Amino acid sequence: MVLAPHIDDAEFGCGGTISRLIEHGSRIHYLAFSDCKESIPEHLPSDILRTELEASVQSLKISSYDVLDFPVRHFDRHRQSILQKMVDVRQALNPDLVFTPSRSDIHQDHQVITNESLRAFKHCTILGYELPWNCLSLSSDTIITLSEEHLKNKIEAIQCYDSQAHRIYHNAEYIKALAMTRGLRINKAYAEPFEMIRLIID
Repeated sequence: MVLAPHIDDAEFGCGGTISRLIEHGSRIHYLAFSDCKESIPEHLPSDILRTELEASVQSLKISSYDVLDFPVRHFDRHRQSILQKMVDVRQALNPDLVFTPSRSDIHQDHQVITNESLRAFKHCTILGYELPWNCLSLSSDTIITLSEEHLKNKIEAIQCYDSQAHRIYHNAEYIKALAMTRGLRINKAYAEPFEMIRLIID
């Protein structure tokens, strides 16, 4: 289960790991809590991110996804509804591993998703992914190595979001450099770091 507060957060935070898991036969469900239509520039269709998400999940070969319509930057007003949706999805899919933003992520919506995920998925292993522009720090006590192909798939998925191409972090060179930096910590070519929030060993 991959929790994305906003469409494209998951690809940036753990797109390479998603690719690796799918390669090894895992079934991934991508749950985005907002399509951010309130933040879309007026010259673009309000559903542009939904369209780009569809291309991204197809690129990564994600088997199922869902997009909710909670208003961006106001998740705190809908905390209980967000929790209930997580509980509903948990009961339907029974995931064993959940990805959510790191607890050090300072974005207000990201904090709500992570806090509620601790309640909804307390019986699952939970890993917090890194979005460096929002994280004041990251313990990165869990590091998942990536192959060249995993990184390529991550970059291709991110590049499906043409509407976000103006953002400084929406850059293939940056994404590759970050993966190289994280890999350097463990003497590997590429990696993605995670905060180990909860570990369940069955």
